[in-house]
Amino acid sequence: MTTTTAPRTQDLSEGALGVALLDIERGDLSTARRHLAQAVAQGVSTGSNASLFHGAPALEFVLTRAQGAGGDVAVAVDRVVDARLAAARRRQASGARPRLAEWDLIRGLTGLAALLLTRGTHASRLTDVLAHLVALSHPARHQGWDMPGWWSPVGPGGEEMPGGHGNNGMAHGIAGPLAVLSLALRAGVRVPGQVEAVGTFASWLDQNGTRYWTILADLDTARPPERQPARQSWCYGQPGIARAQQLAALSLGDRPRRQAAEDTVERILTNPLQLARITDSTLCHGWAGLLALTRAVAADSPAPERFAPVIQDLHRRLAADWERLPKPGFMEGRAGAQLALDGTDTTGWTRALLLT
Repeated sequence: MTTTTAPRTQDLSEGALGVALLDIERGDLSTARRHLAQAVAQGVSTGSNASLFHGAPALEFVLTRAQGAGGDVAVAVDRVVDARLAAARRRQASGARPRLAEWDLIRGLTGLAALLLTRGTHASRLTDVLAHLVALSHPARHQGWDMPGWWSPVGPGGEEMPGGHGNNGMAHGIAGPLAVLSLALRAGVRVPGQVEAVGTFASWLDQNGTRYWTILADLDTARPPERQPARQSWCYGQPGIARAQQLAALSLGDRPRRQAAEDTVERILTNPLQLARITDSTLCHGWAGLLALTRAVAADSPAPERFAPVIQDLHRRLAADWERLPKPGFMEGRAGAQLALDGTDTTGWTRALLLT
């Protein structure tokens, strides 16, 4: 199963593997098999780049949507999880700061936790991964400051960031661990310190969640530097963070936090100035992601009807624009947009986004 190359076809975000999700959700298993065959034609990675969105873990996620993942795939994924945990423990022992790829949703342990959670509450290794995510909530000394345990020396693309940063988004930031730890609590999976970690991450986002990320200058002054108005999306910005906050509130029984999260989603997605900054129809940072997210928020709200006009508007915007997307794939292409447009989640495909 292991290869030394990383063909894009086995990539859940933009490869054939992601396109198969649409086929499976629509019940078109014949077409799904063709896409899956294309995805695995050059092998499946179990190397350091393997994650929920690439290689063996991505393959397991997609096959499981069709109730078809075999034991050999799960064994390969278990090896990936073991290797990633071992690397994370070595990093901890060295005293180095974590890189986002160690623990984030797209490349790291948060995504692997999301995958293991789809196996069921007694999935092997799930508690080990959750325990590592909990450890990120413990502060660490950095440049004379007590910094969050997830403070990273580099940005999402591996670029150096002087002084480091605390990433806040769902795709690459601490909203991802918050969401998966909260989902695990709702499923009845608990490790020591998990409730406290959910509280720590949620409180951090209370203070910092209006930024894509937080830098030292934001913490060092009474008036943090002003930022340019940000695009609001699933991957970065307040809507994705608000869904993580809603999940946290549901797991903790925190009614005011749930109300605040739902208010945030409604306020942003009815603001013309905020909507004007959305420039495409993708799941990652466009109309499709906002539509899927709002449906999930509404489903967990005691007043889902308040989101009906928002959902209707987002559906209209997506329907008018999705065919212009140049890519065919899941996260930034037409397959993901069509999944959101169809509005079904029979297979649980939204679990890849930590929406459910």
